[in-house]
Parts: sequence; C-alpha cells; structure tokens
Amino acid sequence: MTATRGAAALPAAHLAGNFAPVPQELTTYELPVTGAIPSELSGWYVRNGPNPQDAASPHWFFGDGMVHGVRLEGGRARSYRNRWVRTSTFTDGARTHDREGNTDYTAGVANTHVVRHAGRTLALVESSFPYELDCRPGYELETLGPYDFGGRLTTAMTAHPKTCPVTGELHFFGYGTVREPYLTYHRADAKGELVVSRPVEVPAATMMHDFHLTASHVVFMDLPAVFDLGTAMRPGGGMPYRWDAEHGARLGVLRRDDPHGEVRWLTIDPCYVFHALNAYDEPGDGAGRGDRIVLHVVRYERLGVERPSLWKWTLELETRVAHEEQIDDQACEFPRIDDRLAGLEARFGHVAVAQSPSSGPIPGALLRYDLRTGSVARHDFGAGRTPAEAAFAPADDRPGGPGWLLTYVYDAARDASDLVVIDADNLAAPPVATVHLPQRVPFGFHGNWLADR
Repeated sequence: MTATRGAAALPAAHLAGNFAPVPQELTTYELPVTGAIPSELSGWYVRNGPNPQDAASPHWFFGDGMVHGVRLEGGRARSYRNRWVRTSTFTDGARTHDREGNTDYTAGVANTHVVRHAGRTLALVESSFPYELDCRPGYELETLGPYDFGGRLTTAMTAHPKTCPVTGELHFFGYGTVREPYLTYHRADAKGELVVSRPVEVPAATMMHDFHLTASHVVFMDLPAVFDLGTAMRPGGGMPYRWDAEHGARLGVLRRDDPHGEVRWLTIDPCYVFHALNAYDEPGDGAGRGDRIVLHVVRYERLGVERPSLWKWTLELETRVAHEEQIDDQACEFPRIDDRLAGLEARFGHVAVAQSPSSGPIPGALLRYDLRTGSVARHDFGAGRTPAEAAFAPADDRPGGPGWLLTYVYDAARDASDLVVIDADNLAAPPVATVHLPQRVPFGFHGNWLADR
C-alpha cells in the first residue's frame, strides 16, 4: 500500500480499479448472452491472473493465482466459475525452502498461465512447479496438486511452454536465481513423459519469461534483467530484478535434433521481451542465402519502460547475425496466434491494446497483424471497455483457418466483465457474442480455449 501525506492511504495501482482482487469464488449457471455463441464452441475458456487472498501484494506479479472459466456448449454459456489455485503458498503461507534447505518448487502462486498437455490442465508460474487443475465438464476448476512429471522435473517451469503441432511434444525451460544452472531446457513427449533436461550455460541469473520454438530449433532470450539478491531478501522489496545494460542481450539457438549440442549465441540490441508471438525456420535458397530463423516479439526498450511494440528479428544462422525491425509503433502486449501453427509460419498474429498498472485507463482494442502484407485490422471496444489477452478458438481442423478470438472485457460502467467472442477474420465487425458475467474478472495474464475434443 502507498500513503499520501494528509490523506487516507490509497491502494497501489496494481491493487486499484480492475486490478483489485475479487473477494469470492462464484459458480453461476446459464449466463445471459447478447448475440449468438457459435455452436462449434464446446469447451472451456480459462484465464489465469493474480488475485491475492489477503487483498495485498508488493507487486502485480506476486498475487495468488485465480482462474476464471466460462463453459460454452450447444450455443449456450453453461456456467462461469472462478477459483483460487490452491498452491502450498495459498494454503500454508509463503516460503522458499523445505525443511532440508532445498528449494521448494511446490511453493508458488501459479498465477500466470493455463495450458493443457497430455490430458492434464496446468496452472503455471515461472518460479515453481505447475499445479494441475480439474477441467473436466461439470467439475469446479479444482486444484489437484503440484505436478513434477513423475518426479523428473527438478527445476521451476516457465509459464510459456510451447507445444509442437507436428510431434505433440511440450518444450519448456526453467530458470534459477541463486545457483547454477541458471537455465535448463526441458522436453516432454506427447504422452507427457519428461525425456530431455539439459542445462544451458549462461553468465548470470536473468528473468527469462518466454522463449521461441520452430520446427527445428529452440531459441532462448538472455536479456539484461539481472537477478538482484538484495531486493529478493528485503521484505516487500518488489521485483527482484534490475536493468543491467552491461550484461548485454543475445539469443541462443539450439537444434531440436541435438538437444545436448551447441547453443549458438547471436547478439542483439539491449531490450526486454516478456512475450513472443511466434517463430519459424526459413531455409536457405542454395544461392548464397543460408538458413534463417524469423521471430516476432513484443519488445520493450528496457525493463520497466512502457509502450512495448511488435518487432521482427531475423537470425542468420551461418554468420550469426541478427537483423532487427520494428513492425509497428502501436503499444501492445499479449501476442497470440492460432497455436496449431506454433513453430511454423503463421500469417496472422493478434495482440491486445490493454491497460497495465502504470498506463492508466486507455482505449482498449484488439489488433490482427497480417505478417505477410503488413496490414492491420482493429476491433475497438468503446469507452470504458478494456480487453485482456485474446486466445484463438478454431472453427475447423485447418490450422490457420477461420476461428474466433475470446477475451474477457472489463466494463467500467457496470463494474463487471464479459466474455466477448469476435470473428478473427472480421475484427471490425461487432462481436459475435457477448457473455455477461456476474462479477469483475480482474486484469490478469494468460489463458486458453480448451476444446472438449
């Protein structure tokens, strides 16, 4: 909390307005809908975000995880429910080590993402193990417990794993803070068995929130957000990372077919990236141009500086040269594609123009970038209506084909939220459907459309 001289204490920005936590867990059935929910949508839209149970936290990133789910089926909004992720931190209080002094990876807030792999639905935060949720139809988004891949996972797990649409493998990493290895690359097969865990040598502990996957490579981002032990040890010290331009910025390329082989590092201009849109391989043409990797990211000039925007990086693998190009100067975040094209060339990318704790109220919108032509489509939500990240829900079995964008939208006029369904191929049109929820969904982070089939 922050206080002002001569006035009552005011809540910090990340605890005010629609960043403030909601105090109760609800279950509501047969929600009112404006428009028509497509009959093809049968499943859950589930999104995660911070919702501190004591209504206080020193930073937006630190609140206890709460998932908000809407069940769509048969053209109806069957239910809404929100549940805290009951981690050991939620039930037993904050801690970092077990009784033997080892890092306790069950201790965390599981507040960042929700993904599904090999039949398991996992709530994620990058400092800890995943927590498994029960998302079967008719169940309550209950927490089943921590998940460590049968005891094989011995590091934290990123909140941004990537599923290869060809092999079904789940690629991810974990980063450490106080002892090496500071970075470990992991791979689970399509059945959920952890089959690769490989340390990657890096010079310091940095905040590595996301990474990249292509058909042939994984790419790590070693950026100058360096762990600060002093801040981490100070009660209420906030984010334990500091900007250190002297650390430099580089991208590490590892071949998927040689997971224990060389990591090739390419230098880029100092910057910070929370979120990658997508990446893909661009084979050489046999006439002088070698193999390349193309990556799209939402790039910040530095950690803590607002107005992130969409950029393109092209990596020349033979010469180890990275080319950097800004695609647009529109401030945006939360980039998403049709996930069935992860690691392959995806023509369209979607981003949100959304509020952050430091931005104040802004006109909310979703943007659809045509990455081949450069055109941009836009959906504006109107005054007082602010979207969150939008997940893509496909209409059929064709990757890159038609579908819908699903996002929670906060409506300041009624101090409540809606689940809004938008035709991804016609962003300028009015929403296909708006599901009216019984309470606010606080601004949060990431989620997914979890189809029944």
